[in-house]
Amino acid sequence: MLKVQVTSFGYNDQTILKDIYFEVAKGEHLALMGESGSGKSTLLKIIYGLLHVEEGSIFWGETKALGPNFNLMPGEPYMKYLAQDFDLMPFISVEENIGQFLSVFERDNHHERIAELLELIEMKDFAKTKVQFLSGGQQQRVALARVLAQEPEILLLDEPFGHIDNFKRNSLRRNLFLYLEKKGITVLTASHDPNDVLPFAKRTLIMEKGQIIADQKTKKLYRTPPNYYTASLFGEVNQVPIKLLKSYAEIDRSVLVYPHEFQVSKTSGLKVEVVHSFFKGSHFLNEGKTEEGVTLFFNSEDKQITGKNVFLNVSLKTINKRLQVGQGSNP
Repeated sequence: MLKVQVTSFGYNDQTILKDIYFEVAKGEHLALMGESGSGKSTLLKIIYGLLHVEEGSIFWGETKALGPNFNLMPGEPYMKYLAQDFDLMPFISVEENIGQFLSVFERDNHHERIAELLELIEMKDFAKTKVQFLSGGQQQRVALARVLAQEPEILLLDEPFGHIDNFKRNSLRRNLFLYLEKKGITVLTASHDPNDVLPFAKRTLIMEKGQIIADQKTKKLYRTPPNYYTASLFGEVNQVPIKLLKSYAEIDRSVLVYPHEFQVSKTSGLKVEVVHSFFKGSHFLNEGKTEEGVTLFFNSEDKQITGKNVFLNVSLKTINKRLQVGQGSNP
């Protein structure tokens, strides 16, 4: 089990992380989500051993990670870290870059292992290509193969698909996360992209201003987010006063409603005027405005006509579910 405790960490009298404590079971996939500057990357660097922390400790089982003040080379042998800068060797080939990170004691298996990793990152056709001639997305995939070369017990991923084209990203993330799950590798993924998190991470930490504000199973966190900030990390979300949805409501609160949770009606419900209708492939995302001036986003199967009025409804089940958790302040 990975145990992370960072009581306080900062630079130049500025606190970056505070009161961080969590555990990750062996083989578990944990996601870190939060806006830029929330502390995700800094936390991964501390866990890996690139940054020294005075007030805190990192343990993998009974083994303490000592950090850069004690290790000549940053990092621990059981842990690998994929940073946003790839640190590849540009003047040698893809397969040579990967081979550099394989054990010298297992040379007989190098060719087979390199072939396996090239297939995983979908770059078999680029094995002989020098890294300097690759695109940014291709270089990111090579960097990923390098950190997997000697199977780590813990893998830290910082925006692992940020430079990769969408058409490659979808298959790569499926291949990678299923591979890591099969191998029983403990994974921490810091990402802005909910597509990296929702299908693959069993648990998610939400970070804001250097602190953990939520730590739950990913599905539960998405379905019953504790505040607007958390819900917004998963995509578009509305914060709607209950009295707009149910005029008879006696409580003065708002509920969080995702666009897909609105049902569109032509006759009854919350009246909105359509402002924009955006084609999203499988549906349209619409922007509407209530008579009170509240902007709402809702999905529909068909394009909505700008300037026309439609009516929106939310199920009582959804409203009651959201009322069971605290709603944060307005965005």
